[in-house]
Amino acid sequence: PAVAVATEANQIVASSVSGVLAHWKRGNVDFKMGFALLAGGVIGSSLGVMLFTFLKNQGQLDLVIRLSYVIFLGTIGFLMLIESVNTMRRSRKQAVPARRTHNWMHGLPFKVRFRRSRLYISVLLPIAIGVLVGLLAAIMGVGGGFVMVPAMIYLLGMPTAVVIGTSLFQIIFVTANVTVLQAVNTQTVDVVLALLLLAGGVVGAQVGARIGVKLKGEQLRGLLALMVLLVCAKISYDLLATPLDMFSIGLAGEP
Repeated sequence: PAVAVATEANQIVASSVSGVLAHWKRGNVDFKMGFALLAGGVIGSSLGVMLFTFLKNQGQLDLVIRLSYVIFLGTIGFLMLIESVNTMRRSRKQAVPARRTHNWMHGLPFKVRFRRSRLYISVLLPIAIGVLVGLLAAIMGVGGGFVMVPAMIYLLGMPTAVVIGTSLFQIIFVTANVTVLQAVNTQTVDVVLALLLLAGGVVGAQVGARIGVKLKGEQLRGLLALMVLLVCAKISYDLLATPLDMFSIGLAGEP
């Protein structure tokens, strides 16, 4: 898992660049929001690599990574699936969507206008989301999209079409930071594996951007929820099932 986490972060950089270019051509990237998310993401990813190194030295890294996946993927996937199904039901009934109500988040200071996202909110919110996603990118080796996308939609209230391109923009720099720090501190980046993943990721990002244009926001969220829950189910099974090899031989300190 240690090598998988560090190497996957490297691959995410390339696929995110490809995805951002595709969404930018369609005007679906809010760069101002992206820089706010990036500010928190750099802080979170730097702290996450420090925590990653500590857990690796304590021998608890594999368990923490797997449990983190199960908890985050299960919770977020379940909530997103319920929301997307309810939205599709309302759209079929042609129900009028409920107006957004103000809550405590709208009272936070340092408000900034994000014109592309049609928002006027505190810059502290995207920074906080960026910190959380940066931590996840460092510890779990993910771009954080399964956390960032729901947070940007439900907490910030951004349009789904703008969310995807903007989240990819932030992920480029956060995962690049993670890759450099992992290579320097833990030496767990597999360059050959990263190049193979990179080739598929770049193509997949372009195909995904074209498919996404043809789907509604609730349909995109539903598909993401299903993929998240499938991954969660596989990791949960691996945690509970009896391993084929009960023992492994390795040198102390190896990843």
